[in-house]
Amino acid sequence: MSRLPVYVLITPARNEAAFIEQTIQSVVAQTARPAKWVIVSDGSTDETDAIVLNYAAQHDWIELVRMPERKERHFAGKVLAFNAGYARVQSVPYELVGNLDGDLSFDEDYYSFLLAKVAADTALGLVGTPFQENDTAPVYDYRFVSIEHVSGCCQLFRRECFEEIGGYVPVEGGGIDHLAVTTARMKGWKTRTFTEKVCRHNRTMGTAQVSLLQARLRQGRKDYAFGYHPLWELFRCVHQMTYKPRILGGLALLYGYLRALLRGEKRPISDELMAFQRREQMQRLKKFFGLGRIFPGKEAALRQPADCASLKSANR
Repeated sequence: MSRLPVYVLITPARNEAAFIEQTIQSVVAQTARPAKWVIVSDGSTDETDAIVLNYAAQHDWIELVRMPERKERHFAGKVLAFNAGYARVQSVPYELVGNLDGDLSFDEDYYSFLLAKVAADTALGLVGTPFQENDTAPVYDYRFVSIEHVSGCCQLFRRECFEEIGGYVPVEGGGIDHLAVTTARMKGWKTRTFTEKVCRHNRTMGTAQVSLLQARLRQGRKDYAFGYHPLWELFRCVHQMTYKPRILGGLALLYGYLRALLRGEKRPISDELMAFQRREQMQRLKKFFGLGRIFPGKEAALRQPADCASLKSANR
């Protein structure tokens, strides 16, 4: 490639003082730096702002935007923070826009790798890589998990794609990354996770403020909200029973889904998007059961890579 596309980055950051310097150092070291990087402090009360300001003084393409403090913790806040940063890059002539979490680190050619992939395929609207929790944790086996899903920790959109999907939808219950990926495919764009590289997630992820069973229940409710097909959800619940807490985890997932169904809770997605997603899920189930034999790892076809945002509920 003679020229890589111009890109900008936006990082919503809420109390990331323990990790954001690693992220900044990773971006500063890139062989292909962003034209502009807006880090939005989402009401941080720690040293996040001071750390960012120190680097912004050294690099004129880094900017800090400060959002007001808020007591509520919800995923819609991340979208509001992202949009504040997005408004700051509109005067920059860019071709791609990236959403980057403030607790990641990666190799110096990470973005040049992704930029080259987008430049080589005009149909690609959204790209990313798997994330790895620290250096020793395993990553998803993408022989069995769809590489069309792109984790929200680090998503890089073609500008036309991001504008066509209308950006991120501010859903308080989470799943904003999943909605963006699915909507992009519905609009005819290719979405792709490239497994040749990984980004390292430096924060230990977990259920934080809720128990594991509560987390499963909330996930079931969210699965309903995003229109997951009942048959797909049933197999997800059965599969979840094989993980701790065994049996109970799957039952909690199913209970969360059924309770939302019986209550007729409002869904934050369109009927069109729900129908598209259900078609994809049924296609994946057909492929899963059409394999004709059982082999290690087959059950992962019923999984989707976890969104970073969904696993970091305590930080939003």
